[in-house]
Amino acid sequence: MRTALVIGTGLIGTSVALALSARGIRVHLQDADPERPRTAAALGAGTDESPDGPVDLAVIAVPPAHIAPTVVGLQREGRARACLDVGSVKGRPRRELVELGGDLSRYLGSHPMAGRERSGPLAADETLFEGRPWVLTPTPETDTEVLNLALELVSVCRAVPVVMEADAHDRAVALVSHTPQLLSSLVAARLEDADDAAVRLCGQGIRDVTRIAASEPRMWIEILSANPGPVADVLAALAADLDGTVRALRAMESADEAKRAAGASDIEAVLRRGNAGRDRVPGKHGAAPAEYETVAVLISDTPGELARIFADAGRAGVNIEDVRIEHATARQAGLVQLMVDPVAAPVLSAALRERGWSIRQ
Repeated sequence: MRTALVIGTGLIGTSVALALSARGIRVHLQDADPERPRTAAALGAGTDESPDGPVDLAVIAVPPAHIAPTVVGLQREGRARACLDVGSVKGRPRRELVELGGDLSRYLGSHPMAGRERSGPLAADETLFEGRPWVLTPTPETDTEVLNLALELVSVCRAVPVVMEADAHDRAVALVSHTPQLLSSLVAARLEDADDAAVRLCGQGIRDVTRIAASEPRMWIEILSANPGPVADVLAALAADLDGTVRALRAMESADEAKRAAGASDIEAVLRRGNAGRDRVPGKHGAAPAEYETVAVLISDTPGELARIFADAGRAGVNIEDVRIEHATARQAGLVQLMVDPVAAPVLSAALRERGWSIRQ
């Protein structure tokens, strides 16, 4: 691949362009909003000038409803040897492409499983896809050259290719991406009219659950409009679980000891099912989830504190596997939770104490 055209210079499109440009590929940028390609170009993602002739690969990073028309337009104008989209829904755009008379042999649907709450070119990062699954949905009609270009793109972005059938992908993301977004928003919505006293009690749990509720609503309307059926199926199953959970909690209010015990048993079953499901979520580098031990350290809210604690952990020869920060309400301090290998936990605790850090159990 020597040349590429990225259509749609938001978070994903610009991140792709940054990764391609870093490898010396000439990238042309296009967007319905002319300001966004200029911004992306200023970040080093490529040029907002139109290509002189057909590019090797066109990457379509537009909302799902616009994927098929964009691909058909590129194919009819002969602007690219291959077209690949990076939308979060795969089945409907492919069917719309067929309806519009598009050429499936020169097109491949894909979905990099990466993102963040912020959107737009200024949120882009060429390392966004590193180590992340990148779903490819080839069909029997897909030309080998197109598949090879897609694999090259995934390699350049340092992602991990995963081949799936389009509708299977849509059912999967309904469960692991689209439904969590709605649930996060539903929980966060309960805070809108909550008492100030209750909101002041927000801790790490509510922050974790509502983190993705900060996402752009218009973007999610476009995504959910292209995959409503599978998402509704998951939510229907969840609704059944919620109904049962509500009945169990009501039973725990009963004066009847047997009903209270039955309700508690049902709640325990839900929590244990949650444990089992959480255990299936891939851990570091896609491996099975590891059991880490937490070393909690009190830090002041001043510049350089995080860098200093990481440096001290490095001097102790301890690798930080994960990190969480819980901010203290109304205090200029916070609690940093350092997740490490259990064997390394006492080593890290001792080393940090020696360097003056306050360790919390």
